[in-house]
Amino acid sequence: MASPSARAQRRTAALLLAPFFVLFAAATLAPLFYAGWMSLFTTRTSGLGFGGTRQVFIGLGNYVTALADPAFRNGFLTIAAYVAVYIPVMIGGALVLALLLDSALVKARSFFQLALFLPHAVPGLIAALIWVYLYTPGLSPVISFLNSGGLHVSFLSSGNAVFSAANIAVWEWIGYNMVIFYAALQAVPRETLDAGRIDGAGGIRTALSIKVPMIRPAIALALLFTVIGSIQLFTEPMVIYSASGAIGSSWTPNMYVQTAAFTRGDFGQAAAASLLIALFAAALSYLVTRFSRSRRQP
Repeated sequence: MASPSARAQRRTAALLLAPFFVLFAAATLAPLFYAGWMSLFTTRTSGLGFGGTRQVFIGLGNYVTALADPAFRNGFLTIAAYVAVYIPVMIGGALVLALLLDSALVKARSFFQLALFLPHAVPGLIAALIWVYLYTPGLSPVISFLNSGGLHVSFLSSGNAVFSAANIAVWEWIGYNMVIFYAALQAVPRETLDAGRIDGAGGIRTALSIKVPMIRPAIALALLFTVIGSIQLFTEPMVIYSASGAIGSSWTPNMYVQTAAFTRGDFGQAAAASLLIALFAAALSYLVTRFSRSRRQP
């Protein structure tokens, strides 16, 4: 039988954890179950269109419809192309910047940390609007400069939309991940670095053979968050779509959900598509985590 002190500790722990679980249930579990319930129904018009609408139970019909829709499936192909461009540039760039800041060659580290992190402080919608301005012919000084040099690039075209969206996201997030990597580098034992220098390792060899392997958990965490964020891509392409219309309204899975819910008014299919996206994100997160763990094992 538990002692009175043990029971008091459990009560205290339960009291402290209760607000979290209440908020988690209200903000995460309840909407999730509600979306699951909505996904089992569809709205149909009774009579000849004069009898109003009614909710009809169709089971997994919305899931089948979403998976059979080429627009929904093509959204994942867009995400795959976006990830292939975005993740190497963002993770690699953040890692290089963190290694440079951690080297003995850089002065005024605090200034450069703040300067590189500031874009992340700009709200995503504002950042997307700023970049769309820079992408718009006739307004953008960047495009005018390129045109004066004989380079004609349409950043808002369908062929360049993936690169344009990835560029916006890199600008927003590279400083954030750089701070994570730099903080991890500060925890690398100085004795290990000194031992490497005594063995004759130069700056590049020290970075690649000592520092990077020792901060691999931080890199894996940043990669996991980046993958999850990429699957939820919405703001940047939505602003590009509103500015040019070169890409479709269902260009990404989240845009497909928005179109289904607020353009077609099909909330059941939107809920089903949302849950499919969540399942895909969970499966991909699991694979990334397993891959990261396997790479850390000797």
